[in-house]
Amino acid sequence: MTTEPARTGSSSAGRRWAHRIAGLPSGRRTKYAVLVFWVIVIALTGSLAGKLMGAEKNDASAYLPASAESTQALKLQDRFTPPNLNPAVVVYVRPSGLTPADVAKIASDARKFATLNHAGHVIGPVPSRDHRAAEVIIEAHLGFSSAITNFVNRVHSIASSGDPGLRAYVTGPAASAADSVKIFKGIDSTLLYATLGVVIVLLLLTYRSPILWLLPILSAGVSLIASEAVVYLLVVHEGLVVNGQTAGILVVLVLGASTDYALLLIARYREELRRHEDRHEAMAVAMRRAGPAIFASGLTVIAAMLCLLVADSADISGLGPVAAIGIAVGLLAMITLLPALLVITGRWVFWPLRPRYGSDDPTARGPWARIGTRIARHPRPVWIVTAVLLAAASLGLIGFRFGALTQAQSYRDTPSAVAGEKVLARHFPAGAGEPAYVIGKAQDAAQLRAALARTRGIAAISPPQVKDGLVLLQGTLAVPPDSQAAYATVSRVRAAVHAIPGADAKVGGATAINLDVQHYAIRDRNVIIPLVLLVVLVILGLLLRAVVAPLILIGTVILSFGAAL
Repeated sequence: MTTEPARTGSSSAGRRWAHRIAGLPSGRRTKYAVLVFWVIVIALTGSLAGKLMGAEKNDASAYLPASAESTQALKLQDRFTPPNLNPAVVVYVRPSGLTPADVAKIASDARKFATLNHAGHVIGPVPSRDHRAAEVIIEAHLGFSSAITNFVNRVHSIASSGDPGLRAYVTGPAASAADSVKIFKGIDSTLLYATLGVVIVLLLLTYRSPILWLLPILSAGVSLIASEAVVYLLVVHEGLVVNGQTAGILVVLVLGASTDYALLLIARYREELRRHEDRHEAMAVAMRRAGPAIFASGLTVIAAMLCLLVADSADISGLGPVAAIGIAVGLLAMITLLPALLVITGRWVFWPLRPRYGSDDPTARGPWARIGTRIARHPRPVWIVTAVLLAAASLGLIGFRFGALTQAQSYRDTPSAVAGEKVLARHFPAGAGEPAYVIGKAQDAAQLRAALARTRGIAAISPPQVKDGLVLLQGTLAVPPDSQAAYATVSRVRAAVHAIPGADAKVGGATAINLDVQHYAIRDRNVIIPLVLLVVLVILGLLLRAVVAPLILIGTVILSFGAAL
């Protein structure tokens, strides 16, 4: 007879504690403490967030695990070549044929290239077989640093001076690196402004208030700065790999997710303001009712993002903690800072549509209410039609090919490196300047060279370099180095040299790196997608305490994902 009252008392006490916890960020005094806390956070992390861009690694080799063959070849290659070697290839073209004056000018330019800062050995001029072009290869010791752009610009300035009839193009790894640095340099600000623009427009359309949108944007901006600072500290102290793409995703993810959480909270808060005269009490109730959904949503996304840690590719595995940190900080800001700001500012922030105490809720009779009512009346036809439409849209995946983009496909326009690569392919072996490297034991140099020479797709082989018991061979590819044909050539080279017993041969170079990146990306995709679905399914099962409902929700996720692709 005493069991039921005990349960009721325990449940009532639990609700009181939940109400108190939910009301902490918006309490009469604690709201100011929350605001001061976040001001201190921004003061401590603002300078660190600005350093994240300088800690990015945008070269493809940084994305691979240590077990990748191209990574191992790159470490061995450092014994033969200076660190941070990134050659530039200058192609000179005159359609009617090179004149003696052109040849003299190109030779003079080669001598000037050798005097540039960070320039190493200069090879050439090397004339083409049709005598319409010549190439000069410059060893640049700048790796993927921002200084590579100035170096390439200086090379282009020297090469393009003089007779305009002699066209000059700068391509090769150095020019490709310069184009990438230029793009990644502005990607963060571009994505930030674009995302802010979209979010602000959506908030203005949603709230129809010239003031209210500022509070979610301010809270999201604070969470972005704090999350970037945390990520920077992990990069510096824990070796986390972050590139420009990851940093850009962080911007979009934090602003988008934070805005989503803000929409849920503000919608509930506005409803409670019509039911409670005290705005502190209204926010406490709103937090207690909307908070669990927001919190569960955030934790689900965090768990899904942490699944990326199982990836072999360093850029994908690095994205996991970066995204999880962004979601976690955004979630924390939206359930602490945003409620405090809303309560401090009061009802006037909703102007001109201020929710007065005791007024009717306009959303109860709006267009979305009518749509919801119709769906509730006819649920079966709605879900059947929706499922059929999503399934039909997913049919586009039939024949859809996943794979790496060529260098030209990676840009919306045609950067100088891509234009130069096309010209180079018309007059020289297309892989000139980006050879395939074969490194093995020096005692097997003859067999390695013979195997490389027999491989279809290799146009030329450089003289062997021997050092520390190892031999380095460079094979010039006959096809563009970022093409599928080049990837097939590298695979054939690997098969040929791996067949030599005891040679312990490794094949590297830019094409091999891109091939390995593609290989590990496919492996990661096939592992991560099922793992994320499984984790989300388990979380939904625990939250809903059901079996069928989580399966239905996962089904809608899969259909939506397929339709979006």
